Amino acid sequence: MEIFVNRLAAEKGAAVEFDKVLLVDNDGTVKVGAPYVEGAVVKATVLDDTCRGKKILVFKKKRRKGYQKLTGHRQDLTKLQINEIA
Repeated sequence: MEIFVNRLAAEKGAAVEFDKVLLVDNDGTVKVGAPYVEGAVVKATVLDDTCRGKKILVFKKKRRKGYQKLTGHRQDLTKLQINEIA
């Protein structure tokens, strides 16, 4: 499975582990953490570290004043491939 997350400080092809897991579903058996699930680790590989999200337009206007401003924003993302949930 491939997912996009906020930019990580990892190189392309690097292995990444996440130990703060909030919920684990094991064939219908659901474990919910309080705040995290004990002993759960997600192992992933970085596929691309220079992705960018969709452009979001920010439009500001003050009515009857002639003020209009349009700016855009693209979030930096990291593409991960989930290898294992243990």
